[in-house]
Amino acid sequence: MSSRRGGGGGRITDEEINELISKLQALLPESSRSYGASRSSASKLLKETCSYIKSLHREVDNLSDRLSELMSTMDNNSPQAEIIRSLLR
Repeated sequence: MSSRRGGGGGRITDEEINELISKLQALLPESSRSYGASRSSASKLLKETCSYIKSLHREVDNLSDRLSELMSTMDNNSPQAEIIRSLLR
């Protein structure tokens, strides 16, 4: 990566943008990887990324709620409760 991004006022190059787009695509699920490296595709990719991040937040919230419900119905001294606590550490 260019050191210009660190502190200078230099402009990011198209090559750097394309490299960042490729890295971002690699982080998204397979269904989101059909975009090329054009500017309009980059815009679509960024929108898809934002949508994906929002869906991940919802999933984490749902899982957290489910875990809280499960823990509230469980004996705190049970082997199952200890397994769950060990997974959360």
